[in-house]
Amino acid sequence: MEKRKLIIVGSGPAGYCAAIYAARANLQPILYEGFYSGTAGGQLMTTTEVENYPGFPEGVTGPELMELFRKQAARFDTTILTEDVVEVDLKSHPFTVKGNKTSAQADALIIATGATANRLDAPGTRDNEFWQKGVTACAVCDGAAPIFRNRPLYVFGGGDTAVEEATFLTKFGSHVYLVHRRDALRASKIMAERAMNHPKISIIWNHVLEKVEGDDVVRTVVLRDINSNAIVQHEAGGVFFAIGHTPNTAFLKNQIELDPTGYILVKPGTSYTSVPGVFAAGDVQDHVYRQAITAAGSGCMAALDAERWLSEHHPS
Repeated sequence: MEKRKLIIVGSGPAGYCAAIYAARANLQPILYEGFYSGTAGGQLMTTTEVENYPGFPEGVTGPELMELFRKQAARFDTTILTEDVVEVDLKSHPFTVKGNKTSAQADALIIATGATANRLDAPGTRDNEFWQKGVTACAVCDGAAPIFRNRPLYVFGGGDTAVEEATFLTKFGSHVYLVHRRDALRASKIMAERAMNHPKISIIWNHVLEKVEGDDVVRTVVLRDINSNAIVQHEAGGVFFAIGHTPNTAFLKNQIELDPTGYILVKPGTSYTSVPGVFAAGDVQDHVYRQAITAAGSGCMAALDAERWLSEHHPS
């Protein structure tokens, strides 16, 4: 079984950036970028236009940006394995990482497996339908796109995130409709009042999404009243899911400290986890910002933390 100083599990901005920094520090990292689970490249692989990443004044597609990250990591001799990690052993040292095809050991480990945006599963919302053609799970990432401007926009959810995203979208849409399946928001009182008092936000209570329709992009949403089962169709320029994310941490099998929602806990201001020699970067440890730029920055942090930890504990 091959052994390296460092293994990085996960790709996307966090994993690839960690690999760039680690490889330039001569750590010769192995990076498991994912494959079967569809995680190679992270959430940006399902994003069309990225207009808020510095250095691309004309914008860039998510897949193009991730391909550039990947090429830069490979340029500095990162060993990139296009396979998923099925399990890790953090109870003994060196750590063992088992992929679909290969296994390897390392003195240090960076976890950068990200989080998966939760979606409502309705006709029209799926891959190869209107996902990223007017249906998205990140208003901050996508809300400023031209297809959403001056159009009626629909946000699905009832918590603080849903209110925050609805409020953000009022800058771009003609009107924002917050759709909730209950008759009261789960959001904090101050956030709920903000939504109910905003002149450009209307709340549609006790409704669920039945389907999304359109041509090249979203044109209408079909809602169902959960009390009467009445069906109603509305013009729509965009559909935004604000129902949370699921961190990709199941493969860790509780060998590392997580918060109650499954995100990896790190020492504040660092990438250090509860297991010495294991570091976390990107959305797998960040349920607040969840942006490409913050994920890349935390990947840099993890690589620097890992390099310093290795020089102290495994200098040879």
